[in-house]
Amino acid sequence: MNQAPVMWMRGGTSKGGYFLADEIPSDEAERAAFLLGVMGSPDPRQIDGMGGADPLTSKVAVVKKSERPGIDVDYLFLQVFVDQAIVTDAQNCGNILAGVGPFAIERGLVEPTGDETDVAIFMENTGQVAIATIQTPADEIGKRAVNYSGEAKIDGVPGSHAPIPLEFRDTAGSSCGALLPTGNAYDEIEGVKCTLIDNGMPCIVFKAEDVGATGYETREEMEADGFAAIRAKIEKIRLAAGPLMNLGDVTEKSVPKMTLVAPPVHGGAVTTRVFIPHRAHASIGVLGAVTAATACLVEGSPAAEVAEIPEGQTKTLSIEHPSGEMSCVMSMGDDGEVETAALLRTARKLMDGVVFV
Repeated sequence: MNQAPVMWMRGGTSKGGYFLADEIPSDEAERAAFLLGVMGSPDPRQIDGMGGADPLTSKVAVVKKSERPGIDVDYLFLQVFVDQAIVTDAQNCGNILAGVGPFAIERGLVEPTGDETDVAIFMENTGQVAIATIQTPADEIGKRAVNYSGEAKIDGVPGSHAPIPLEFRDTAGSSCGALLPTGNAYDEIEGVKCTLIDNGMPCIVFKAEDVGATGYETREEMEADGFAAIRAKIEKIRLAAGPLMNLGDVTEKSVPKMTLVAPPVHGGAVTTRVFIPHRAHASIGVLGAVTAATACLVEGSPAAEVAEIPEGQTKTLSIEHPSGEMSCVMSMGDDGEVETAALLRTARKLMDGVVFV
């Protein structure tokens, strides 16, 4: 296969190619080869493809109409590595998820129902469900279409756009089988107290100071030579934690994400710095933020020790990151466990056409 229809979209603070499932190879190996060609991987610059030389711009959504009761579309996320010939479905991506609802409406998989259209999305990677609310106003002749313009702003993205609220349900243990796969608020790994946690994204959460960082470094500082010893220690923790999280050997996997936490400095709940897993994140992933917020609510965890937690059954936790913050609205059950998480994203259609390999 040497070409396919594609819509290139920004979803949240990521961007990538959105494909209909029946318009790209169904065989996993053939699909991987095709997508590596689309992105121009493996190559640090991805000069011969559509990728932007960064994991955040080398992503793919594969979407199809769902046959599941109460679900509109099924969404498979694929991370195309930049400098390795790897395409993996080992994780969700909540940023790319933000574009799935608009894409489904654009491609006719979902019909608009009013000025706002709820799209129920089954995340194939982990078997969880998200509800995206998309603005679909009518034009002068009554035809409804996706609106991308608006006043909503998210840190890490210039300008303002139409809001896309996302509500996540039943995300605990999405990849690891349990919110806390070891059953512990923290485990000591390589001498560092770490919370092994998965509320939509497998993460290892630990205090930045416990690995020799401050937690307030810039992305460039985290990727500089002077941070090499800290990165090496973080990777040793990641490799040791993989089997404990029911993820097996994670040497060549994109999970778990490594989340360094420190006390907030801009009025939020906690400050984060994230490796995804080897490159420093310019901000924080959607489900990574949900998982970090959840870690703050685990009594006795390293995150809870540094976080500022609001009162109430419904808590808004502002997760600070290098580009700003991401607010997670966490609804707590009577048992003190997180029942649902919701947050605000935006998306924009960038290009609709055919990609060639």
